[in-house]
Formats: sequence, C-alpha cells, structure tokens
Amino acid sequence: QLTGSGSHVLDRLTDRRSGSHVPPHPTEREGSIKETVEYIKSKIKYIESVERTINLFHCLNELNDNSLIEEVKTSLRSGTLSGECLEPEQCSALAFVLLMTEVLDIFDLKTYKTSVAGRLRLLTVIKNCRRAILDSCKVTKKSCEIVALALQLSNSPLRELDLSYNNLGDSGVERLCAGLKSPNCKLHRLGLSGCRITERGCASLASALRANPSHLRELDLSYNHPGDSGVTALSAGVEDSNCKLEKLVLRECSLTDDCCDDLASVLRSPQSKLRELELSNNDLQDSGVRALSAGLEDPHCKLQRLSLSGCQVRENGCASLASALRLNPSHLRELDLSYNHPGDSGVRALSAGLEDPSCKLEKLNVDHGGESRLKPGLRKYDCQLTLDPNTAERVLSLSEGDRKHQDALIHIHHKVGMLRHHGTSYTFAQNVWFK
Repeated sequence: QLTGSGSHVLDRLTDRRSGSHVPPHPTEREGSIKETVEYIKSKIKYIESVERTINLFHCLNELNDNSLIEEVKTSLRSGTLSGECLEPEQCSALAFVLLMTEVLDIFDLKTYKTSVAGRLRLLTVIKNCRRAILDSCKVTKKSCEIVALALQLSNSPLRELDLSYNNLGDSGVERLCAGLKSPNCKLHRLGLSGCRITERGCASLASALRANPSHLRELDLSYNHPGDSGVTALSAGVEDSNCKLEKLVLRECSLTDDCCDDLASVLRSPQSKLRELELSNNDLQDSGVRALSAGLEDPHCKLQRLSLSGCQVRENGCASLASALRLNPSHLRELDLSYNHPGDSGVRALSAGLEDPSCKLEKLNVDHGGESRLKPGLRKYDCQLTLDPNTAERVLSLSEGDRKHQDALIHIHHKVGMLRHHGTSYTFAQNVWFK
C-alpha cells in the first residue's frame, strides 16, 4: 500500500529494491523517480478506493509529475472532456482536480461519459459542491456510503442532492441516513424518486428527520412503494416539532385513503412547516380527501399548495375541500384537481369558495375531468387514439448497444410521431419504464 509523500514513497521503493539505506547516486535516483511515477500511475488504474487514488495523486504531485492532471485540465478548458469516454484513471485525475478547486455550484455526474467504476471514482466530488445531480447514474446501495460520508464532513457545502432513478433500495437509504443524521449535515433538498424505497426505507428517513430535523426543506419520494404504513412512519418524523420540512412529494406511490389521517395530523400540527404537498396519481378517493380536509380546515394548517391530480376525487371530495377552504381560507394558494371527476356540482362548490373575499386561492385546476378518471392506477389516462401513418416511426429500438439497461429503473421519453384524436393532431411521446 502506497501512502505518504512522494519522496517517502521513493525512498521506500529504493530501499526495498537495494536492501540498504545507502543514499542512491543522483543518476540512479532520477531513474528511480521515473520508475516510481510509472508504478504509481499503474496503481491508479486499478485501485478502486477513491481516497487511496487521491493520495497517489498527491504523491505524483510531490514527484513533479502532473501529466495526468494537466491532461484533464487541458480537456476541461477546451470543453472536450464531457464528450470523451473517460477511463477510470482519468476519472481519478478529474476528481482530484475538482476537489482541489473552490466549491462547485453544481456537479452533474451524467456530464461525464465513463464506466460504473469511473463514476464511482467521480462520486467523491460531491464533497466539494453545493448541488449534486446523480440521477440515473447507476448509483448503488454501496455507493451510498460515499455519499453519507460526504454529508458527515464538517463544513460540508452540499445543500441539494438528487439520487432519483437509482436502484438504492431500502438498504441504500439506510446507509444514506447515516449521513442525514449527522449534525454536520446541512442538506436542504433531497430527491429520491424511483429508488425502490418501501416502508422500511421511509422508517429510516423518519428516524433521520427526528435525529437531525433542522435543515431538510424538500423531500421527493415519487415513484416508490412506501405504502400507507411508510407514509405513517414518515408523517411521525415530519410532525416533529423541530422538523423544518416545507415540501413533501409523494407522486404515484400506491397510496390509499388509509394514510390520509396521518397526513392530516401533520397539517393540523402547530409546529408543522409543511407548505407544499404533492399526492398526485394515488387512489385516495373521496374518503381520503375528506380526511385530508380535516387537516386543511384547521387554523394551524399553513399549506399553500396541494396537488391531488388523478386521485379519483368526485363531488363529495370536492365538497369537503370547499368546506375546508371556507373554514381556513387564508393560506392555500394552489389546488390541483385535474384528472378527477368533480362533476358540475363539485366545480360549483369549489367556485363558490373562490368568491369568498377572504379566500386566498389563486390557482384552481379541474381540467381533464370525467368519469373515466375514476379508474384505478394509470388506467384513468386511457383514451382512444388513432396513429397517423404519415408521421409514425417504422422501427423503434430501445435495447441495442449501450442503450440496454438491466440493473436500474430507466425512464425513456421518445417522440414517435403524431396522433389524431377527434380531428386534433397531437405530438406522440412514448414514456416507458424499464427495470
């Protein structure tokens, strides 16, 4: 194992080869330096430990060999680095350069084309940035340990972290929470959409919120499977008097009305800082909306934005919301009820609430309603479409070459052509999820 300064490494290698501690001849020492440099470079290629490779770059620096570093710096200046496929040792050099600069505003891992091993080496750069974008980067549960360590650093600059669409699972979230619990962690925004998180992962996040409640402001758990029990656990953390969470996103999380009493309890809490709640595409139905409305009507509720798009809401649910608006009219600014079935009576009830001079609602969305929106899950979005043969692609391949993904949850948005529906033309974009 090579650690320490470049001169110490050289002395150790020279002693090891000669079997003595007699100072080498200058010519021999020069040859030893070149040999040592090449040896260190070969180690950088194959050592997976990020910290060890960083130490080796320090050794090269002391041996006055900055060839790898200068190569990366030149590519950075020319803008060609993001277009090249980087080898792992180049990623180590890039990580070293970025760690030695002043704090980065944004670090987007997808900017750099490399292997999984290369991305692992670049991951350490999050220690030196304010916003880290790591979505869809094949970050694993093991990699979460690197992220957690970055969050635990004293004076960590990291404030925003997006890990969406990586196969973290509950075990990855548990590792991440070790960092979130640290008093050094000052993270404000955390994105975990589509990370295969269940009830267990939500319990870990709730525990982290209670342990270090004073910083996280936004949490996105969309497209996971927390279940109602997971939201119950999470609500207990959000309800903590010290929790500063302002925005909670639970879009398409397979929730039902069973979790709505717990969410209403959060809304009623005098200590709650929650201002935005996103519950779209969960089959809450009127019973769930009725439970939520009990929280909305409480004078302690300060919620400003509520999204219930595609939640199977009917007239009775709209009536409950209208009643809540009358009883506590001074906070809610936006209400999204699109893709539901409010009916004429539901729309009238909500419109009557808008006429109240004390009502502060600025945006009400009831678009795309109808009885078909009462179907469960994504079936509520079914519609009759006719493919336009003049614009449609004949062949669409999503699994060739490097486009084939097996380990991660991948979202592909692909424009296929035009569709005609009741005489109107629409651009047709195919959205596909792969596991």
